[in-house]
Amino acid sequence: MKRALISVSDKTGVLEFAKELKNLGYEIISSSGTAKYLKENGIDVIEVSQLTGFPEILDGRVKTLHPKIHGGILAIRDNQEHRKQLQENDIKPIDIVAINLYPFENTVKKGADLDEIIENIDIGGPALVRASAKNYKYVAIITDPKDYSDIINELKEYGEITIHTKKKLSLKAFRHTAFYDSIISQVLNEKFEINEDFPENLTIPMRLKSGLRYGENPHQKASLYINPLENGISVADSEILQGKEMSFNNYYDVDSAVLLVKEFEEPACVIVKHNNPCGVAVAENVKQAYTLALETDPKSAFGGIVAFNKEVDEDTAKELTKLFLEVVVAPSFSDSALEVLKTKKNLRVVKVKNFDKKLEGKDIKRISGGYLLQDRNLGLYTELKVVTERQPTEKELEDLIFALKVVKHVKSNAVVIAKDKRTVGIGVGQTSRVDSLETAIKKAKEFNLPLEGSVLASEAFSHQR
Repeated sequence: MKRALISVSDKTGVLEFAKELKNLGYEIISSSGTAKYLKENGIDVIEVSQLTGFPEILDGRVKTLHPKIHGGILAIRDNQEHRKQLQENDIKPIDIVAINLYPFENTVKKGADLDEIIENIDIGGPALVRASAKNYKYVAIITDPKDYSDIINELKEYGEITIHTKKKLSLKAFRHTAFYDSIISQVLNEKFEINEDFPENLTIPMRLKSGLRYGENPHQKASLYINPLENGISVADSEILQGKEMSFNNYYDVDSAVLLVKEFEEPACVIVKHNNPCGVAVAENVKQAYTLALETDPKSAFGGIVAFNKEVDEDTAKELTKLFLEVVVAPSFSDSALEVLKTKKNLRVVKVKNFDKKLEGKDIKRISGGYLLQDRNLGLYTELKVVTERQPTEKELEDLIFALKVVKHVKSNAVVIAKDKRTVGIGVGQTSRVDSLETAIKKAKEFNLPLEGSVLASEAFSHQR
């Protein structure tokens, strides 16, 4: 007789799955909670304690950690010595193991205290998952309720679970436990107040949110992942209110725009093209900020990303519809603004999640063979030191601080010319800072913006006079 061990915290689909297995001739073994649920719904099961002859102890901390369970899972079926030992110890093989782990992540998210969090660290579950995944040739390990129907269909069609499916399930299971442990280590790093920023071994839990049409270029595959434990501002987990599917480049540009516009307390607008700002302004309201930001470089703004740090209203939405844009992003949109933006069906409208919260996590950059990890660049300056005889006016100082906030987000070599808390010219991405300055001046002149009385900021030493 074939046997299946079912021990699940998430009961989604398990009742139908167990019924189908019984109809296919499987004997069902379950731990106490799952066994109770299945029995209440008319499914005959053998409890783990009944099979092992040993009760669950320590408030359920020890349930399935027993040779009669793990021996039945780990035995190599075509190994004569293994078969002999199973027979001598009255251990029956287990062919299917359906497990999902204690809801550690959800326990953390609901604000549980440390004791409750610790109690929701699963021990027996991961051991069963790993044992089953290791012995994939003989055992099918199911960690995701979404796989139940595929397993039943395969059993009905072939009378067994194919080796290809078992390999896929095994790999999925090892990833499942690795993700689970990664979340535990990240949470305990905080809860134990260790707060180790750069540990010897680094694990970051990432969950697939969606596939993307392609990556930075059409020949590159891409997907979007989120860290479920991060509670700060999140572009990755934002709400797409309308428009076409977001692309890899859309997300990348939106993130750049949002991080820059978040620098300002006053109503602000940032226009980004190819991951660099081409116009930034703060004003009394978002409509005025957009108008001023657009004036910096209306040519580059075509097909760009527009970000706001305050709610987008109807009047601003009407202005936005006058230009072809890829994405408009903000903390919120008024209902009337959304009605206006609907007239641009392909325009992506994005509501940023947790806009008012801090940016969490480290900055990670991929290099060949490894990763670079650093703190987020959340600083602006440590000291404002005037090295000229003439002191800046209060207005000039405000413009300088504005320009510093912008240049921080411009790719090097970077030069920002600003006046009245708006960009007048931006020079970006040149190998020579002189060329960046010339580009910024050229842009200002091209669009008839005032250079006289403006201020200049660069992200490093500038030797121009």
